[in-house]
Amino acid sequence: MRVLIAGSTGLIGQNLLQSLLNNDRVDEVHSIVRRRSGVTNQKLTEHEIDFDHLSTKAPEFSFDAVFCCLGTTIKKAGSREEFRKVDYEYVKQLAEKYSSSSQFLVVSAMGADANSRVFYNQVKGEMEEAVKKSGIPSVQIFRPSLLLGDRKEFRFGEMVGSIFMRIFSPLMIGGMRKYRPIKASVVASGMLSAAFFNPKSPATYDSQEIKELASRS
Repeated sequence: MRVLIAGSTGLIGQNLLQSLLNNDRVDEVHSIVRRRSGVTNQKLTEHEIDFDHLSTKAPEFSFDAVFCCLGTTIKKAGSREEFRKVDYEYVKQLAEKYSSSSQFLVVSAMGADANSRVFYNQVKGEMEEAVKKSGIPSVQIFRPSLLLGDRKEFRFGEMVGSIFMRIFSPLMIGGMRKYRPIKASVVASGMLSAAFFNPKSPATYDSQEIKELASRS
């Protein structure tokens, strides 16, 4: 497989990049980045671009799978407008750029809903709808709950939420299982598994379904 990944420096993206590089079924990995990551591998080609010009600067290859792990926070982005640019505009442009690809696998969020009154969930929902309209035959959407993993930046809210959820996770059974926190590495494994085992069917996965996918990889 020849694949493209966007967002390879984020929590999920870092894990997914390593999984792609370590997998024998993947021959080429192209990563679009703002700046060089420092990762070196004979399979890997990094394309350093300005994401504001993604549609014209991203590589003009065809790919068997495009993985999108782009995402930020309003705090980190600096404003709602900048947040929307990253989590909606960039993702939409990426899908449109590679609309001839067989599959597009994208990280969204639990609660994504274009009609939500919560700005974050609304943007994620609008992103999902835009990607589905790109014309790509198989759009696979991943909606993880609270992510666990070692981030480069400290997020107080996530730390508190992580502690709370770890305590109460055992009580989340049945339909509540999808609200349990999930490791970023598990999301990455689930995305890779979906690319191999469900390459032609569009789908949306919650955290529990992502864990089940990951167990197949």
